[in-house]
Amino acid sequence: MPQRPQASRRPLVVAIDGPSGSGKSTVSRIVAGRLGLEYLDTGAMYRAVCWACLERGIDLADEPAVAEVARNLDLHVGTDPEAPFARVDGRDVSSQIRSTRVSATVSIVAANLAVRAELRRRQQEIIAAARQGPRHGVVAEGRDITTVVAPDADVRILLTASEGDRVARRAREVHGSDDDRALAATHDQVVRRDADDARVAQFFEAADGVLRLDSSGLSLAETVDAVLAAVAEHERTDGAEVVAGKGLLVELAAESVGAERVGAGRGA
Repeated sequence: MPQRPQASRRPLVVAIDGPSGSGKSTVSRIVAGRLGLEYLDTGAMYRAVCWACLERGIDLADEPAVAEVARNLDLHVGTDPEAPFARVDGRDVSSQIRSTRVSATVSIVAANLAVRAELRRRQQEIIAAARQGPRHGVVAEGRDITTVVAPDADVRILLTASEGDRVARRAREVHGSDDDRALAATHDQVVRRDADDARVAQFFEAADGVLRLDSSGLSLAETVDAVLAAVAEHERTDGAEVVAGKGLLVELAAESVGAERVGAGRGA
């Protein structure tokens, strides 16, 4: 059994983008843990702003008011992949930001360009700090991460999947099942969320220099291995030492990454 990869000796930033249900959150968190890096869930920041606005009775359609909340919000997101969290005004709201009411309305906040600018500034500060931090890097995931937030990331990946797979994953996550009833209840949410976010972010097609990984039909473990393979290949071709356990991953890169077909089990 290959040894667990260790953190790179030099700063490493991995950026993972993708549509709803592609598996980017789950995969990113596991990859960060495997590589000993920090983990940044940028979507949690939008959810936190949305939750704060709802709690304060602010109309999400009032873009200046929502942007003002974003600029002044005392928001802290934990970057330990083993225990990520979101705090607003010192209160842990990790569970609250995953509520149905936030999930149903967060796209409105994410489409607010002033909010995006503010959160992008914060996200870039977190990434910069992670480069210099004790873990020497971060796996950051979310909309626009590969092209706008971290276009200079060492490894940039667009993680995608078929619509059917993405809806099924989100149904299992939200409803605990992917039966017909759960799929019907989830389909519109996933499709609408992607359509709303696509107005301000590009996440269906890989930009130049971004590796496209299709997670349709494959397991969570296979997806994690493929992302690790992409990281290992970057480290090898960039002249860095390939650390323990990565030799196998480089071999996997030649097979699955070249075929552009990898997978994730549970959506994020």
